[in-house]
Amino acid sequence: MAGVILEVTDLYKSFGGVAATDHVSLDVREGEVHAIIGPNGAGKTTLISQLSGSLRPDGGRVVFRGTDITRMPPHKRALGGLARSFQITSIVHEMTIRDNVALSVQAHAGHSYRFWGNARKAKKLTEPAMEALAQVGLAEKAGELARNVSHGEHRQLEIAMALAANPTLLLLDEPMAGMGPEESVRMVEILSGLKGSKSMLLIEHDMDAVFSLADRITVLVYGKVIATGTPDEIRANDDVRKAYLGDEDG
Repeated sequence: MAGVILEVTDLYKSFGGVAATDHVSLDVREGEVHAIIGPNGAGKTTLISQLSGSLRPDGGRVVFRGTDITRMPPHKRALGGLARSFQITSIVHEMTIRDNVALSVQAHAGHSYRFWGNARKAKKLTEPAMEALAQVGLAEKAGELARNVSHGEHRQLEIAMALAANPTLLLLDEPMAGMGPEESVRMVEILSGLKGSKSMLLIEHDMDAVFSLADRITVLVYGKVIATGTPDEIRANDDVRKAYLGDEDG
């Protein structure tokens, strides 16, 4: 069995006395896609916000690559190899696709956000930017302004910007939200291409995508983990079908 790179133990967060994550425990193994599913209000986004560091838990522990990061700020988690796509940085719509990713490379190298003149020609920025764009199928659109590409391509760009940091673990919060069928299929292809080289924790409502991509799935209901297992095990779980799969179209 692959080594565990993220271990969450007894994570707890409440708002106004209501538990959003209720003593959640799970782990992510090296190279796997671990999906988190559950109905609206199950605590999925609250969980991933605590893992990325944007929300501090009330209790519990988060260990990443052997280091306790429970109280570590988001930027230090990112520099340590934990990247939350769609929050790791913001797209600058008046810049090109390539420049957006190069800016992310620069930021994660610990440099300032100065990005003018010769900075756009620096190979140490542009080469890793183009590598990241190739991974998400956007290399041919590198010179286009970000404002001119589709919603699905914005999502691809955001993943490229997260990949620019060369993360060990990607936290993907609904990467297919708002996409049409063709764009969703393309995103599944992109994430499938990253499997094995990047560990991923995936939150997604598209059940076809989840069961296609995930090695393991954890099901949250009212902030509690009710099941963790392979896709086949989750499909066959009566509690899961009653609580979630049987009640939503997916």
